[in-house]
Amino acid sequence: MEKEPKALRLIAALEASKGILALIVGFTLHELGSVEIQKLFVELVSHLHLNPSSQLPGAIYHAIHEVNNNNITLIAAGTVLYASVRMVEAYGLWHAFAWTEWFAMASGAIYFPFEIDAVITRGHWLDWAALLINLVVVAYMATLILNRRKAKKVGV
Repeated sequence: MEKEPKALRLIAALEASKGILALIVGFTLHELGSVEIQKLFVELVSHLHLNPSSQLPGAIYHAIHEVNNNNITLIAAGTVLYASVRMVEAYGLWHAFAWTEWFAMASGAIYFPFEIDAVITRGHWLDWAALLINLVVVAYMATLILNRRKAKKVGV
């Protein structure tokens, strides 16, 4: 088996880290419970000297007050599903399975409209970074897929 490209391994590590982070956040939310999450958010807003009635803190505050322990269990289950998909993708990319290259390209491209909207509406450097990283990953996956197809046609 030929050595896998380092960039593919880097993308696999990125996907695995996204899955691990999702698990940490999901299980932390589940463990805290809705009352503790609400208290922590109020403390965070106070500590950061944010106006709780301004747009973003206000929206988060209202969303948090809609959360109950049943919702949190559903969120935790969703994070397990998301993390499982990311881990399978990471494993496949690490081993350069062709289907995961297609999956990575498609799953990255799905976010383009949201990332472009974020860049246009907010233009924060994190929005730009997310868009650029995703563009690079999707372009790289497309290149791998095209190269694989060309190699098959040539018979290599």
